[in-house]
Amino acid sequence: MRNKKNIIKASSAQLPELEWYVGNKEVHLLRYYEPEPGIFIAESKNVIDIALRKGYEPLSVVCTEKMEKDEILDRVGETPIYIVDPEDAKREFGYVLTGGISCAMRRKENFDYKKVLENAKRIVVLEDVENPTNIGAIFRSAAAFGIDAVLLSPACVDPFYRRAMRVSVGNALLVPWAYIGSSEARWKEEGIEWLKEEGFQTVAMALRSDNIRIDDPVLKQKDRLAIIMGNEGQGLAESTINAADYVAKIPMMNGVDSLNVAVAAGLAMWELTQHRNQ
Repeated sequence: MRNKKNIIKASSAQLPELEWYVGNKEVHLLRYYEPEPGIFIAESKNVIDIALRKGYEPLSVVCTEKMEKDEILDRVGETPIYIVDPEDAKREFGYVLTGGISCAMRRKENFDYKKVLENAKRIVVLEDVENPTNIGAIFRSAAAFGIDAVLLSPACVDPFYRRAMRVSVGNALLVPWAYIGSSEARWKEEGIEWLKEEGFQTVAMALRSDNIRIDDPVLKQKDRLAIIMGNEGQGLAESTINAADYVAKIPMMNGVDSLNVAVAAGLAMWELTQHRNQ
């Protein structure tokens, strides 16, 4: 059982010790221990459970009184546990305490993209995807459909940002991922070649006159395939499309020519992993 001494009845969610949880401080948390790995916030019991199972170090916990007897608190060791009023927390943090509990956790070192790709066969590559909700949804689909890894261009939002982690339901902790390229310019100039050097055929998801359908048998026959998805508004850069081995589209009806990037990515992942799932 947990040490009762590490349970603190917080008089207010304004305590300095709770500043990690206040508002949108993603960049601040990311760089908190710079140059060492920073901090991320795991929201809800399920996400905290996954993070603990994956060996992430809890730094502090904030929860409502209803969670005080939950077994998840027995697994955080001597980590300080702050019990707060949910309405006070909502007012001071600027958001609802999802599931009545959040945990600040220490990040691990980021992987090099080459290490992430060592045994991968099916990967998703994201270019300039900026919305945390989309990133989280893509990671959830990647886990569901057995994608081996996700690579992100430098302009993509961090999958460990609070909202992205919450939407992914912790799956950003389960699917291997890495950034690729030291800058957005370098990615767009050389990124596809880097993927080809690692043995991947590349398929860019874009609308173009010479594209093929996403269910074209030629794509499923590829041993190693990278599915490349673009920005929410602008799609993929022309240089990325031109450098890809294939350009593919999802067949649609009623004059609809595009989908939300997370929806499109989910459909593409499902289609191009069917042979593995079967």
